[in-house]
Amino acid sequence: MYHTFLIKYGEIGIKGKNRHVFEDALAKQIRLKLSKLDGEYEIRHERGRVYVECSGEWDEGETVDALQHVFGIVGICPVHTYPTEGPDELKAAVVDYIAQEYPDSHATFKVKVRRVDKEFPGTSMEIAAALGEAILQNFPNMKVDVHNPDILLDIEIRDTVYVYSRIIPGPGGMPVGTNGSAMLCLSGGIDSPVAGWMIAKRGVVLDAVYFHAPPYTSDRAKEKVVDLARQVAKYAGPIRLHIVNFTDVQLAIYDTCPHEELTIIMRRYMMKIAEHFAVKNGNLGLITGESIGQVASQTMQSLLTTNAVCTLPVYRPLIGMDKNEIVDISLKIGTYETSILPYEDCCTIFVAKHPVTRPILEVIEKSEAKLKGQIEELVQTAIDTTEIIVAKP
Repeated sequence: MYHTFLIKYGEIGIKGKNRHVFEDALAKQIRLKLSKLDGEYEIRHERGRVYVECSGEWDEGETVDALQHVFGIVGICPVHTYPTEGPDELKAAVVDYIAQEYPDSHATFKVKVRRVDKEFPGTSMEIAAALGEAILQNFPNMKVDVHNPDILLDIEIRDTVYVYSRIIPGPGGMPVGTNGSAMLCLSGGIDSPVAGWMIAKRGVVLDAVYFHAPPYTSDRAKEKVVDLARQVAKYAGPIRLHIVNFTDVQLAIYDTCPHEELTIIMRRYMMKIAEHFAVKNGNLGLITGESIGQVASQTMQSLLTTNAVCTLPVYRPLIGMDKNEIVDISLKIGTYETSILPYEDCCTIFVAKHPVTRPILEVIEKSEAKLKGQIEELVQTAIDTTEIIVAKP
């Protein structure tokens, strides 16, 4: 019944003279996503609109699902196309559309016309009124409601007439690749995948780092994180995941430093290693899933102490969110069920019974000084033995 999607975007529309750069990036991301499907697709953009033309053995459900994983899209509109001929032909086209999409309908409707082709006779308001009259004449069970209609019928008159009434929501945001790259500190919990998704939604390419602690954490815990990276990659594109063997570093901290400071000191060394790879990869910052006050390592004092080891900015998109809000997003993006699988990561294995919640930087640095002479080699070994895999959706 149709073979074209009109793609609506949001923020791209206010980008001014360089809007075409973002439209090109959006078209590229759409093309990459649809290239994995069986159908044939042509993506084009003109006059503030992006269109996806479908042909071959394409499947509606698969195509819509793929488009709903492209950041930058706010709406996916299945459109019927008709030749631009004249007012009578346009009336016939709209009647044909209603007959196909809403047979025997008792719904209320409103007609909205956008006349881009200025050679087409009549104003947008006049054309909308004429089309509304034609619908009433052909479908006596339908009524006009300009304030709260059941059906909002959009007609765009261009070189071709586009008619649509459904807008399938997209994820919004900006196309991936338009705002640099960053390193996500990815654990097996609920928060960090959501944090990565939220930053990728702003157009940022993701790399990721995961700290593994065998034999205290199992291979299944590692597989869980790889699965999470793949799920985020459905939106963000392929993610280079750095799997760091952190066991010896953790054991050294555990054996040398006060146990109430274990969490914050381990966290600081994780950030140091994550930043090493971020700098090496040309990333512009680090991403964490921290939220103020959620656990001991996420109090204001703990975050201040953690930040002190970083030279790159640390982006914390969840910082003011509560757990329920984070869970809601994880359910929406499909990471929740994997995140709650009972496979512990290194942070939970080595957690102190009574962790310090208000660490003082000078005290923490004094404790870390006891590690000098042994920790440097352990950190370097962890870096040198890091496994890198590419997580793809």
